[in-house]
Order: sequence, then C-alpha cells, then structure tokens
Amino acid sequence: MLVILTIDTENLPKNFQEILQQERKVVAVWKEAGFLDQLFLRQTKNGAVLIFKDIDIEKAEQLMTTLPLYQLKKSMDIFPLIKDVEF
Repeated sequence: MLVILTIDTENLPKNFQEILQQERKVVAVWKEAGFLDQLFLRQTKNGAVLIFKDIDIEKAEQLMTTLPLYQLKKSMDIFPLIKDVEF
C-alpha cells in the first residue's frame, strides 16, 4: 500500500517541531510492528510517502488518521500495490 501525504506548509502551527517529534515516534512503532515498510520524506518538504505491507486500504486510512501530521493534511492519496514476485 502506497500512501502519499501532503501537508499544508503555509499554515504550520508554532509547535510544528514538537508535532514532528511525535510523528517520528508513531512511525517508529509502525516500523517495529512490521506493517510500515518504508517512509520517504518528499523533497519539497511538504509531506511524505509511506509504503505499508500486509494491510488493506481501510487499515491504511485508519492508521494515517492517527499521525500527528494528519491534522495538517492538505491531501492524502492511497494506492494499493501488488508486489512483483520476480524481485
């Protein structure tokens, strides 16, 4: 599952750095639990790309709403992926 989160960088709260630290803790738990495969920050610094494994769209949506940065969401796109067994 590929999730692209875009945040509203024009309206960041004063405690943005604190929110970012909380965000890192949440994704570390996901990584440890085994369902977050990769996290990439976007070069434009306006969001992230997350790759989940072994979850469905509903679970991905539910997890994303628990992210501290979700409150700053401008958009979120979720794409189901199929792993190529050759690679």
